[in-house]
Amino acid sequence: MRQIALDIGLATGPTLANFFAGPNEAALKHLQLWIGDKALTSALSPVPTYLWGPTGSGKTHLLKAVREALRERGASSQHGVGWMDASTLEPPAYNEAWGLVLMDDVHLYTAAQQHAAFNWFVNAQTQQRGVLAAGELPPKELKLREDLRTRLAWGHIHALQVLDESSRRGVLRKAADARGVFLSDEVMDFMLTRFSRDLGSLMELLELLDGYALQNKRAITIPLIKAMMDDTQ
Repeated sequence: MRQIALDIGLATGPTLANFFAGPNEAALKHLQLWIGDKALTSALSPVPTYLWGPTGSGKTHLLKAVREALRERGASSQHGVGWMDASTLEPPAYNEAWGLVLMDDVHLYTAAQQHAAFNWFVNAQTQQRGVLAAGELPPKELKLREDLRTRLAWGHIHALQVLDESSRRGVLRKAADARGVFLSDEVMDFMLTRFSRDLGSLMELLELLDGYALQNKRAITIPLIKAMMDDTQ
């Protein structure tokens, strides 16, 4: 399905509150305790955390949720947050004003990104700043330079699992409720059988459907979904 340009409604965005943990409850609780009620300062534990799991297990959601939690407290405007993922082709130099370093997709890092990631990691640790990283493989299996791989292996490590169908339905229901959108069981069945079952793709689909329904002033039904699909042909 090709994406179409829509005047979509307000997206809720990734937060710790709207992360449907399921079997990943331990990782969520760890991050909630780590963030606590504090603003972004050196009080955040400098012991690094590494999340790993397959696509759709929620790694990027959690990293962005931590960034959002700190932004909401005004932390990002005071200290800033370093962010790097596989699309960061020219990583910036480490900024001493950063209070936290977030690194996603580490299993895909190029040599230049690995060099920057190692530099960020060392500087963050020297300044007692937090590091949260994520990748698809456990540290020992990452095809990265050894000094970076061993640093990712030090600290808290949480393996994430992809949600089963029942849990994915729960996530869709919760996300739809947050938007004030009703999804019937028939619509849920259609979404789960006709589109990618990856959770990120389902959330993107819900966002597109919400925008298309608002644009056409209609409820989300199977005929509406089919109409949107026809419009993308």
